[in-house]
Amino acid sequence: MTTDSNVLFQNYFSKKRDYDEVLKDNMSVNPDWDMLLQNLTKLGSEELIERQNQMNWLMDENGVTYNVYNDPKGLHRTWDLNIVPFLIHQKEWQDVEKGIVQRAEILNLVLKDIYGKRELIKNGIIPHEIVFAHRGFLRQCDQIQYNTTKNLLIHSADLARGPDGRMWVVNDRTQAPSGMGYALENRVATKRVLPDILSNINVKKSASFFQDYSQMLKNSSPRNVSNPNIVILTPGPHNETYFEHTYMSSFLGYPLVKGNDLVVRNGKVWMKSLKKLKQVDVILRRVDDVYMDPLELREDSYLGIAGLLDVIRQQNVTVVNPIGSGILENSGLIPFMGNICKYFLNEELILPQIASWWCGQTKERHHVLSNLSEFVVKRIDRSNRESIFFCEFLNEKELATLKQEINARPYNFVAQEKISFSTAPDFVNGKLEPRKVACRTFAIAKDDSYSVMPGGLVRVAAERENLRVSNQRGGISKDFWVITDQPEDIVQNYSWDKSTKNTTISDINDLPSHTAENLFWSGRYLGRALITSRLLRMSLNRMSSLKYSNNKTEEESLHYIFEAITTITHTLPGFVGKGKEAVFKNPLKEFNSLIFDEKRMGSLGQTLMSFTNSYYSLRNLWSKDMWRVFDGIKKLWNKYDKNKEHSISALVKLLDNIITKLIAFMGLIEESILVDQGLLLYFIGLQMEQASLTIEKCRALIVVKHDEQLEYEMLEALLTSHESLNIYRYSYRSYLNIDNVINLIILDKKYTRSLTYQLARIQKDINQLPQSESNNGMSKCQLLIAEINNIVQSLDIDTLTKVNNNTFIRESLEYSLSKLSDLLHKTSLSVSDTYFNHSYQQTQLVNQNFPLQ
Repeated sequence: MTTDSNVLFQNYFSKKRDYDEVLKDNMSVNPDWDMLLQNLTKLGSEELIERQNQMNWLMDENGVTYNVYNDPKGLHRTWDLNIVPFLIHQKEWQDVEKGIVQRAEILNLVLKDIYGKRELIKNGIIPHEIVFAHRGFLRQCDQIQYNTTKNLLIHSADLARGPDGRMWVVNDRTQAPSGMGYALENRVATKRVLPDILSNINVKKSASFFQDYSQMLKNSSPRNVSNPNIVILTPGPHNETYFEHTYMSSFLGYPLVKGNDLVVRNGKVWMKSLKKLKQVDVILRRVDDVYMDPLELREDSYLGIAGLLDVIRQQNVTVVNPIGSGILENSGLIPFMGNICKYFLNEELILPQIASWWCGQTKERHHVLSNLSEFVVKRIDRSNRESIFFCEFLNEKELATLKQEINARPYNFVAQEKISFSTAPDFVNGKLEPRKVACRTFAIAKDDSYSVMPGGLVRVAAERENLRVSNQRGGISKDFWVITDQPEDIVQNYSWDKSTKNTTISDINDLPSHTAENLFWSGRYLGRALITSRLLRMSLNRMSSLKYSNNKTEEESLHYIFEAITTITHTLPGFVGKGKEAVFKNPLKEFNSLIFDEKRMGSLGQTLMSFTNSYYSLRNLWSKDMWRVFDGIKKLWNKYDKNKEHSISALVKLLDNIITKLIAFMGLIEESILVDQGLLLYFIGLQMEQASLTIEKCRALIVVKHDEQLEYEMLEALLTSHESLNIYRYSYRSYLNIDNVINLIILDKKYTRSLTYQLARIQKDINQLPQSESNNGMSKCQLLIAEINNIVQSLDIDTLTKVNNNTFIRESLEYSLSKLSDLLHKTSLSVSDTYFNHSYQQTQLVNQNFPLQ
């Protein structure tokens, strides 16, 4: 070996204890890995470190995340992808593929039988307790008939290399199997970072599998239509694999919906769009069984659709996979899979399983209890990862407690042989280390059989000696290569439907109402964040200037500006409420709170947090460039200690950077989606927030008449916070006066930041929104925005600037702005009531309890 290879493989070969994917028993290198290892050695340790850094950067930049609850790294933890792939040769993969197809077929037949004739129980193939004692068996799904060729349309199996060197099945995933999107992103990232390593290795492509996937969803439609309405149902942004939900939505082109986007009417499922209800044909779900229908299953669920099961019974919608398929994720079935296979197919299992003993049988239970420390014990219906007991690590008291539990409910436990997963090379700290690996494969129903993804998702233990392989426990991922001796002749082309040349372009009527609402509010939060940042920056800059000036007028103007900030941002008590004297003595402390306190309503921190929530709900719509800008804002924000009192210059620097990034984000939005596909809602929200805050700034800063110099200071503050001072100087070339400022900021019809322009734009955009088919006239929000614009058109500069000599208030200006603010608020409420109403809810007549534990 060269010096580089010696460094790269240092300590890898010296401690071979278990089956290793690279090493044979005689310590020679597996020839299937030879070319990959040569390529890695050619690059050398330093170059590989650089490539791993590029991979980490790419995962971060693309926003590939895996949510881990209560994780110190935060909710949206970056996905870890190691640059060294896992590979298996096509010769071995063919047998694995056959085994996966066989297993999917068996489980499909089991699913039909359990909710159908139940011959497996009647003929003694499986004990009835395994089915009826499992939480995954849903009696509400009994005898439901489906119009698809298979009941089980997607199957996923976790595989690990067994002690005999063959791939063994560890678990089955059948409710809403995750990992397919991550596997696809792993391949995309690996090709980008390691093109030279891929160049002389023949890796099977996955394009045909994803074409089968898309076709399977279309074929599942109960209606014979060329373009069925398919949606992806997600629990929402806090779900651990939410990135994948958004990724597959973007990749396949299907809307991502939440439960309250869908509703049951007249025996069918409908998606709430802006104009009307649109019938849904296929639901690709990422929500667990019992949460899918609060009317018949868990009544406290907000994730599903009330009445869904009845629609399924009428075969008016297809859910992939069927509700109730969680019964197949049942470790109690594993000891009986061999007999099930013989019963249905008259075949032996192709893929071996972990040796398992169901404790509901007397002989098996006695064997388990007598040798408990040698087993891994699972509950057949485990609801969380803590339901696995690695008995070799339990003390005497814990073993005794577990024995009591097994004796109390023996039917609820399965013991499995402890096997040690194989190891594969992982690039860590400049060298290769053997790490435990597990693979997840995916099969899709196709015609009378199943199509298997070439490869899948590989997960690696986080530490060298770690026995557990889990993303929730800090696991790492790898790209999964199925290699061949000859290059494939096919081109990687993710074209879903080659038969259709001209398809109907989706428009705003295909937009789920929840997505539309988040577009509207993302516009509002983005506008609020930008205007608040500019207002705070203007004030801080004036504070800084005052340090080097003894100008009493500037000091007085700053007093009024501070009060205006509290009024505009609604961050009471602040500079106007109880205890304001103390706040004025240390205004910098208040500014730190206004910027960083995420729990304070109206603060910049709270606004950015609200925008972040809307952003994550919409990330299937945004481009990668938008994610990078957004991630830049997040990283910039996280660099600052929120509990520290920062200096004026530090705060101004932060606000400068945030403003720049917010403007960049706003500029990219129009590149992501068409106006007719929902961007219109964003524009309405943005303009509405800008108009509302323009009104608030004018009321706070120029309604009161001041002495000439102080008046000048207030006008300059308004123009500066509005980013309009240069426009004013260029347009009027005169000393600041109230008439010109009102003309520019409020009345100018051509200036994009003027109130008149913003309100006219809102009216134009609202008039483009879909109107209800039952509404022959103007909607309420149309009438309100029309009234607003009529008021603005009637405003007169002489009347607006007239001052009451007793109160020194421009009463007409205050009255007009107050009226406009009230009507604009009503318009916003009307838009929400018209287009984003999710209040419809059904409840169960009889309470049904589906405990989580």
